[in-house]
Amino acid sequence: MKYSAISTLLLLFVLTVSCSQTASKSGPLADRVHYTGTSMSNVDYHHGQLPPAIGVHNVQIMRANRGKPESSDGYGWTYNHAPMMAYWSNTFFVEYLSDSVSEHIPPCHTLLVRSSDGVNWSKPEVIFPKYKIPDGFKKPGSEVVAKDALAVMHQRVGFYVSSHNKLLALAYYGIALFPKDDPNDGMGVGRVVREIKADGTYGPIYFLRYNQSFDEENSLYPFYKSCPEADFVAACDEILANPLYMMQMVEEADRNDPLIPLQKQYKAFSYYHLPDGRVVGLWKHALTSISADGGKTWAEPVERAGGFVNSNAKIWGQRTSDGKYATVYNPSEYRWPLAVSTSKDGLEYTDLMLVHGEITAMRYGGQYKSYGPQYVRGIQEGNGTPPDGKMWLTYSMNKEDIWVSSVPVPICSKAAKHTREVFDEMPDGCETALWNTYDLQWASTRIEKDEAGRKSLTLRDKDPFDYAKAEKIFPASAQFTVTAEIKAGQNDHGTLHMEVQDAKGQPSIRISFNDDGRMYSKSGARYSSLGSYEAGKSYTIKLNIDTKMRYYTVQINSGREVGRIFYAPAASLERVVFRTGEPRLHPTPETPADRYTDLPAADTADPEACFRIYSLETAHATGNNQ
Repeated sequence: MKYSAISTLLLLFVLTVSCSQTASKSGPLADRVHYTGTSMSNVDYHHGQLPPAIGVHNVQIMRANRGKPESSDGYGWTYNHAPMMAYWSNTFFVEYLSDSVSEHIPPCHTLLVRSSDGVNWSKPEVIFPKYKIPDGFKKPGSEVVAKDALAVMHQRVGFYVSSHNKLLALAYYGIALFPKDDPNDGMGVGRVVREIKADGTYGPIYFLRYNQSFDEENSLYPFYKSCPEADFVAACDEILANPLYMMQMVEEADRNDPLIPLQKQYKAFSYYHLPDGRVVGLWKHALTSISADGGKTWAEPVERAGGFVNSNAKIWGQRTSDGKYATVYNPSEYRWPLAVSTSKDGLEYTDLMLVHGEITAMRYGGQYKSYGPQYVRGIQEGNGTPPDGKMWLTYSMNKEDIWVSSVPVPICSKAAKHTREVFDEMPDGCETALWNTYDLQWASTRIEKDEAGRKSLTLRDKDPFDYAKAEKIFPASAQFTVTAEIKAGQNDHGTLHMEVQDAKGQPSIRISFNDDGRMYSKSGARYSSLGSYEAGKSYTIKLNIDTKMRYYTVQINSGREVGRIFYAPAASLERVVFRTGEPRLHPTPETPADRYTDLPAADTADPEACFRIYSLETAHATGNNQ
């Protein structure tokens, strides 16, 4: 009987899958989001061995620091997560929730940062503060009684721009009375809202919608209808009348809330419109459906998007400025890497490219702190359009630090031609347009001027747990040259690696400026010296590369050429990478999911190292027409 039952279940599963696949090809599901590309992420690598989308700039906008809060958020809280983004009044806004140590364990509040350029960001400000639960409160069916308890914050939607051009921030106060309690069980306090004004100030906090146990009598903030400003009340009414906004509130809302269109616990809803007016909905696990009436009803069953790989993490979808579409998500059962897939029609997705392929060391332990760049969100329809035409994204790293990425449009991963870039000769603001940069609070990657006023791509690093990085993609080549002019600001600390990599991010060549004052080339497990270098002196390094022979020569400042063998073979190479630290392998797929301890010296900085890249040129080898 046991084996018969299992066989029956397997048969039912196969029939269900078969029917689903048949329907998706010829029936009503043919019109759903699906992936037909062949690229897949390899989770053994933080970058998934995916080709980078060209020109992506990753910027760390808040670095958690418990021991030195003045260098981070002013509080020293180390659980920071679920950021959301808007662009309004020529300003970028990012809202994120913050807990002192662990997910769903108070104290909690929601913070806001802003930027005029998406690169330089303000100090975080508390926009929704800690909230006290009334003593004596109990959830139905629970014997745990609140006493001096604080709410936790959890929200899937952060901003709304009204028809009268008011910017509203939204958040949600949930209740978790013990560490594993669920704040999204429909038994929280309610959703709050306040105005962000053009002069940088904030309006009062109001409740937009209460959960069933709360009202104006037992809550700390008034109901929005009591606000004397008619435009604010009208904006709140617009939110409640918008089914696409209400769908984003389903997890926290009362389970029978009549304003929620699809009352099922699908998580982290995002959406975009197709040219014919229909709406594509996306949820965690790459669940998807279509609405033909603006989000009031949804085609069922809601099913996983065919071909998509995505676990219990958010997926973001939007129409891009070139009229195409993009989905951004973690294409694995882990929360790394962060990748983008593109579509011409918003339904068929055909490729997969890297957005963020690094995992910073998790410096602080805590409950439910997952590794990787995760919980991605872009700028929701109606919440602003940056003038640069880029796709802007925000996400957390390890549920600890907050990041923003800009992705040039059209989104592509193949370089059209070889490069010759002398940064001092390039227009201001355009120098790194086709570079991929990894730019941190304590390890910056920026265009700067040196003491003589000459521009360089400057990598600074004082972060003991991470590095600065810049990457240039060129056409895949087998015989070619790479020439770079580099200057180290010191020769007694800090490291710079210059690597030439293949399409999957595997280096064949590494030239290093080491902290012992010498330059090296990597030769298998060992390094071969290329001579000493001086602080403050420029060095022009020329590599003549032949992948068929697995051989290259190194020439420094027109000196003698030195021959070297690749330390890893490649059929062709297509990236030059500059990085101020050793490559990382941790975490791996075998790393335990949970860690509650902090890393030693998690709050401290190293002495800063500085490396300047003045120029980079790649070119076909002489006489080669590849």
